[in-house]
Amino acid sequence: MIKVAVVFHSASGSTRQLAKAVAGGAVSVQGVAVIQAEIIGADISAGRFRNSLLLEQLDSAEAIVFGSPTYMGSVSAQFKAFVDATSERWETQLWANKIAAGFTIGSNFSGDQLHTLQYLQILANQHGMLWAGLDIPGNHSTAGLNRLGAQSGVIAQSADGLLHETDLLTAHYLGQRVAQVSKKFAA
Repeated sequence: MIKVAVVFHSASGSTRQLAKAVAGGAVSVQGVAVIQAEIIGADISAGRFRNSLLLEQLDSAEAIVFGSPTYMGSVSAQFKAFVDATSERWETQLWANKIAAGFTIGSNFSGDQLHTLQYLQILANQHGMLWAGLDIPGNHSTAGLNRLGAQSGVIAQSADGLLHETDLLTAHYLGQRVAQVSKKFAA
């Protein structure tokens, strides 16, 4: 059984909706189980991420999909605290050769969400992970997936917390893609 983990922080619930769509896509692939790992306020004490159980769950996954809202052009402070806590895994390259992907959401169409995805890619690269972006040219799929045209991962936009259905479908597709790539890589 291939395990795909979806680790994310959500402040208003919109990133959580994307995470559920990613998880739904991954679990729709036969032979794949999903670990949903939400970063919450109780995980952080004095600015440091302290949930070792969540980190251990990620250690056992073949793939990790990272998700964070875009705040001021990057990941949220809560997600950054999680990232900092992964440094011990970085030192030993514990996550090397896992498949990685990412998703984000912002309130503006050009709210620097691409920088958040690039931050997540750099995180994955530091860990020796293999990044799986979207293989859908923006607005060129018959279903209209990837409406905002990001090849690096899912970028969603919502000013009111209501997600565009196409963004959710694109997140579902990303979950499927990560699961399929993980199965091929494991074989």
